Amino acid sequence: MEVILLNYTKNPEDTAAAAARLCYSPSDIDDIIKKYDTASNTALIKMILASGHHSVIEHVSFTFGIQGISRVTTHQLVRHRVASYSQQSQRYVLFKDKLDCIVPDTIRDDEAALNKYMESFEYAYKVYKELVDMGIPQEDARYVLPNGAETKIIVTMNARELLHFFKLRCCRRAQKEIRDMAKEMLILAKQKSPTIFNDAGPECIRRACPEGKMNCGKAKEVKEEYKYL
Repeated sequence: MEVILLNYTKNPEDTAAAAARLCYSPSDIDDIIKKYDTASNTALIKMILASGHHSVIEHVSFTFGIQGISRVTTHQLVRHRVASYSQQSQRYVLFKDKLDCIVPDTIRDDEAALNKYMESFEYAYKVYKELVDMGIPQEDARYVLPNGAETKIIVTMNARELLHFFKLRCCRRAQKEIRDMAKEMLILAKQKSPTIFNDAGPECIRRACPEGKMNCGKAKEVKEEYKYL
């Protein structure tokens, strides 16, 4: 898996702070931006986040390029609807020479399971190629391809949605592949906006786990994992 930060809002926390001040100021936007320094903006963003008024951080967005993930994970990812997605198409991209697959760790660590998995994937790809060679449109031949097929996607989310995304997908109850992806996204976002994403991550690092009896039982371990992220 590879997660790349392709683009992000310039001066993300200054932008969010300017949006917050504009709501209560008679000044022009240029004057608001010039009047306050980074330290003042940081303090304001901390206060806004603590109060729960997160609408102003919607003006901050991040665009990630993600590759080496499965369609299992992208199917979960696109459920987060306040976002923009562009994914490599199996309809228009012809996988003529090869189609990589993503292997879950639980299967990779079991030789017998791995053999069965690879045998199944290779057979599905063989049938795909045979169908294409028979003249079947690739958009129809792709129906035989498994969810484990490797894919690539570009994702853009605003900071408010990212906080929600990290809360759900960094949780140990999330599937490992999307959890690993979310953690990499958080690391990159936090480098550019440390105040907004200061305590981003699963809910249990801030308060009691909301999963109740379904919790992972490792809240202490998770808090340590994200403490110095």
